Amino acid sequence: MAKAIMIQGAGSNVGKSLLVAGLARAAVQRGLSVAPFKPQNMSNNAAVTVDGGEIGRAQALQARAAGRDPVTDMNPVLLKPETDTGAQVIVQGRRFATVRARDYGAMKGQLLPRVLESFGRLCDTADLVIVEGAGSPAEVNLRAGDIANMGFAEAADVPVVLAGDIDRGGVIAQLVGTHAVLPAPDRDRITAFLINKFRGDPRLFDGGLTEITRHTGWPSLGVLPWFAEAWRLPAEDILDLAAPRPGGSFKIAVPRLNRIANFDDLDPLAAEPGVTVEIVQAGSPLPGDADLVLLPGSKSTIADLAHYRAQGWDIDLTAHVRRGGHVLGVCGGYQMLGTRIEDPDGLEGEPGAVPGLGLLDVTTRLQLKKRLSLTKARDIETGETLTGYEIHLGTTTGPGTDRPWLTIDARPEGAQDPTGRVRGTYLHGMFDSDAFRRAFLARLGATTSEMSYGASVEATLDALAEHLETHLDVDALLALAH
Repeated sequence: MAKAIMIQGAGSNVGKSLLVAGLARAAVQRGLSVAPFKPQNMSNNAAVTVDGGEIGRAQALQARAAGRDPVTDMNPVLLKPETDTGAQVIVQGRRFATVRARDYGAMKGQLLPRVLESFGRLCDTADLVIVEGAGSPAEVNLRAGDIANMGFAEAADVPVVLAGDIDRGGVIAQLVGTHAVLPAPDRDRITAFLINKFRGDPRLFDGGLTEITRHTGWPSLGVLPWFAEAWRLPAEDILDLAAPRPGGSFKIAVPRLNRIANFDDLDPLAAEPGVTVEIVQAGSPLPGDADLVLLPGSKSTIADLAHYRAQGWDIDLTAHVRRGGHVLGVCGGYQMLGTRIEDPDGLEGEPGAVPGLGLLDVTTRLQLKKRLSLTKARDIETGETLTGYEIHLGTTTGPGTDRPWLTIDARPEGAQDPTGRVRGTYLHGMFDSDAFRRAFLARLGATTSEMSYGASVEATLDALAEHLETHLDVDALLALAH
């Protein structure tokens, strides 16, 4: 039976996902067999697993850091927001229900056994399971029925390390305040704390560490400086991609959809030295100097299409095409580019149909059955092979599909307009394939590099592990696992 340790945060976005990835790589380098685990995640950025389900993309990255294939047990409950008040609930990789936020609390009791089942199976395959919490355990109003933080830690008897984010300010209050509001059994489950995202000389916070220990009794594992190379790793949040990063003269504009999903297509493009990926926020026009406009995936295609039109981006896109610009739609973006989207069963709201952007001569019909598959494909024009995955509702048909630009197992995939400048596909993750990415960009006039995206991610995970080893007491942290 594996030992386990859980990383919880004193707030959201304290860097738990990267901490788990770095610890997983550091533990593997010690010769341990490691598995990541997150009981409950909320994200529309999902990954398809080798056992045919879906999990949060952060857990897929952590699996990579641990040197193993991602499986559904690594994230048994995944919440995929569809509206401001409701989400699709994925349990052990499969759609379980769609619920309103206020009703989800009543459901959690029946999900805990499934969470513990997945955790138990992972423990049978590893020496160490590193668990990631969600949000903060200080949200004591959500403690009853909790499966994401202390509720899971108690049920599985897993010790906790609490991480604080000093970059936001008030980190002493974050940690001491968490200690103050937690009930005694949860407070006692926390075995140590660490500080993340420090900028400057960490020794300047020695007094802060002393104060936190004085008020809580928890020992410190160290102060972790800001990891500047984090942008080289696949982004879990679209805001991570929107942050400034190095770029080149070839500009790819990506409209920020409300329910943007599976935007990992952008990571390898943004890593290209000759390319700049610009996330266009609501209220801003699509840039007139964009070489390529990429319409990303969406969890709620019809609602996001209405949002797209409300920004005037449909007008901007028409102008972009008229100027000779290129357009690529992926999954939901592909559906939007067509002439019509039909939803006869009301999967995304009231039953009915809406007109698409009309740039591809295709029609999409949404259907309940979701397609989930890891896929190998070939670029018809260049012959380059590539890998990716499909994760979508619905089928797309029409004259545009008579002009495919990819094949999957000899069947045509995707569509394009007669000029070849507007294209769509259901295939996510295709730009991870280096030769295909270079050929695709070169065809559009971009300057490409010999960068290996996969090698870059691996090198960055190694650097992350070294970063943790340098600044944290990793040996002491791993020794806390039981």
